[in-house]
Amino acid sequence: MKCRSKQILLSAPAFSLVEAVTALIILALISSSVLVVINRCMASAADSALRMQAFEVARDNMETLLSKDSVNEMVEYGSSDKHPEIQWKTAVETFYEPVTEQIWVRAICSTEYADTTGDVQTIELTHWLTGLTKEQIIQMIEEKQKEKGQSAEEVIETAKEAADYAGVDVATIQQWVENGMPKTENGFYIKDWLDLYARTNGEPTAEDKERLMKKDADLEKMKSEQDKQEREGMPDEANKPNEASKPDEQNVDTVCGHTREEIMQMSIDELYQLLLNCNQF
Repeated sequence: MKCRSKQILLSAPAFSLVEAVTALIILALISSSVLVVINRCMASAADSALRMQAFEVARDNMETLLSKDSVNEMVEYGSSDKHPEIQWKTAVETFYEPVTEQIWVRAICSTEYADTTGDVQTIELTHWLTGLTKEQIIQMIEEKQKEKGQSAEEVIETAKEAADYAGVDVATIQQWVENGMPKTENGFYIKDWLDLYARTNGEPTAEDKERLMKKDADLEKMKSEQDKQEREGMPDEANKPNEASKPDEQNVDTVCGHTREEIMQMSIDELYQLLLNCNQF
């Protein structure tokens, strides 16, 4: 008796070349979309970290400013020691509020950084310090006039003159300013800071900067104390007019063509315009 066996061959279905290529294309599209999403998430995380660092620098500058006993109008620039890619600016300025017709002193601490796309982003913190009375505004005008008389010895007006003073070219002066060398409110160059940057080849240490800032603050405090002593210790006779002199021969102090009596009669708005536009400052 003979036994016969039959083998049954099962053939699996095969993909054609077109189907395989189509599948690869779909897989590539899905993979690229996933990579785009991942890249965006990573860029967003990096931008968020930079933004938090910039906010931290601005907040630290504001806290340092608010911890001072007194402040003057000023503008300072620099880069963060902890995060060198972040540039900061601190300003104390007067601001006229037209609704209530009052002048306020406000502090603005801002930072700038370049995000992952190369765009410059800004973080700005503003704090209203105090409102100014009319007497305080007049005192600020008088102090600015005194500072103007002393500026010829302490500051240099143009970048060319500053370059000649420091023994460098104008491009170097501009580079120093970008690296944090402060200037006056009017954009003049301070000789002490020019000396420091020239002595250190444009790279002063944080200690050098802090020492010079402390020196400037001490000088300003000394001037304020001297002015206060002069006002408090001035004898009554000094305020009396000279009877021997004629009215048109009296030495009347003026600010931008206005006497103190005229300034006292000005409104807050007029005083603010005088504070901003007087070419004697």
